[in-house]
Amino acid sequence: MFRQCNYFLGLLFCCISSQQVTAQQKNTSPLFESYQKDKAQSMLPDFSYAGYHCGEKAIPAINNYKVFNVVDFGAKPDDDISDRDAIQAAINAADKNGSGIVFFPKGKFLINEDADVRKSIVSKGSNIIFRGSGSGPDGTTLFMKNMLRPADTTKMWATPPMFLFTAKGADTKIAEVKVPAKVGETKIKPATTDGLKAGDWIALKLLDNAPALVDAALSPHKVDPAWTYLTTKGVDVCMYYQVTEIANGFITLHAPLAYAIDTRYKWTVYKFAHAEEIGIENMAFAGNWKEKFVHHALWTHDSGFNLFNLSRCTNSWIKDCRFTDCNIAAMITQSANVTVIDCSITGNRGHEAISSSHSTNVLLANLKDEAAQWHSFGVQHGSVNTVIWHCTYPSNTCFESHASQPINSLFDNVTGGFMAGRQGGALENMPNHLQGLVLWNYTATGNAVKDFDFWPANDVWFKMVNPMIVGFTGNGSTFKKDQPAYFESMGEKVSPASLYEAQLQMRLHTIPEWLNKEKTALSQASK
Repeated sequence: MFRQCNYFLGLLFCCISSQQVTAQQKNTSPLFESYQKDKAQSMLPDFSYAGYHCGEKAIPAINNYKVFNVVDFGAKPDDDISDRDAIQAAINAADKNGSGIVFFPKGKFLINEDADVRKSIVSKGSNIIFRGSGSGPDGTTLFMKNMLRPADTTKMWATPPMFLFTAKGADTKIAEVKVPAKVGETKIKPATTDGLKAGDWIALKLLDNAPALVDAALSPHKVDPAWTYLTTKGVDVCMYYQVTEIANGFITLHAPLAYAIDTRYKWTVYKFAHAEEIGIENMAFAGNWKEKFVHHALWTHDSGFNLFNLSRCTNSWIKDCRFTDCNIAAMITQSANVTVIDCSITGNRGHEAISSSHSTNVLLANLKDEAAQWHSFGVQHGSVNTVIWHCTYPSNTCFESHASQPINSLFDNVTGGFMAGRQGGALENMPNHLQGLVLWNYTATGNAVKDFDFWPANDVWFKMVNPMIVGFTGNGSTFKKDQPAYFESMGEKVSPASLYEAQLQMRLHTIPEWLNKEKTALSQASK
């Protein structure tokens, strides 16, 4: 329901008449032209607010915080003694200070040895920079020898992360929303704004199983009784926004609504407990996963070496990091405006790469999955407005879209395998993705697929609602023509080359300097 469904389907069939549009030359996408002419009526979501400070600011080079060198707290690289307690002590000191750079010199630090307490290393403060001396072989490596263990080993996804950067406290309920609001609007009106002020962050939540709401979320498809989360709990949306102003009972948001508020359903505002300005940079996180990966074999395969979780964080980043020999590299959960950029995954294949989960306006940029994780970069569990930009992975894996109702995901200039059934998700949480999935100038590698089907009758594990496929190239795959999905320029890339860049430029009237530098680096690396 990110647009009025009747309009969506009407425009869809009028535009394409259930046929693929084939471009003979690289020209401006008609879908993007319609967005330029009337953004409010376009079927394209607005992805331009993704990333650190909505893409408007470069990730800062913080050098004016107090430095907490882990060596000063007892850590010593390249020996056989655990550094876990020293690292936690350095983080605690930085948190107590209210800000700080937790610094690692070059070398290998041991963080989960045989005698160590088996629990996560945790930070709960804002303005914390976790910085190493490089992610290469001669830089900083944090080595996790042993797995952490989930409380219930039958829950194969539930192993705690080795590192958890999160916030103190819990969300506080404010009030239900009383006035409808359209996609793209920046004002909402709850019953009260008591307890909120400019600068706070809110969580805007919906959980409702009203049949009309479920039908609109899936239209033109119908709910399967096996999808019990949708049938018993309902459509589950949570979006995180910063409050920029409160006036006359209205809250002004820092970014436009990505999902329409219909007050026939129960939309509720919560004050969001969060940390902010967290930076993870210039280091390697290494697990000790050496077995041959078997999907869902045991908890050890699915989540045993779970290296990193950035949770309840806003305007934060992970950059120039490497994740090696892991089952899960990193997750961004319950967060907003986070950028993960210039990172890689190497070593033995595991379960998941890097994903946005239950988060809003996350940017995953220039990431390389060299390990071929079973699910590569992507989305899960109610993520909203995620951009996966210039990411690569091998032909024997595919992007993740792990059910539990992700909405509005852009795979922009992604290169890698393309297959059904690799996206992930439990049957009760299907479909894999709701409205707003966009593949823009996707370059597929590996074997071609004829008449690729996004809603196959004979595959209960692969269902995607109304994807938009523009400029799909690479391996000669074709798509089933009688689906309610938008296909344009199959086998030929389109202009603009990047939808994220074009939407950001359209909003800011320029391409930010940080993005130009990143594009230059990508161009040089490809030569």
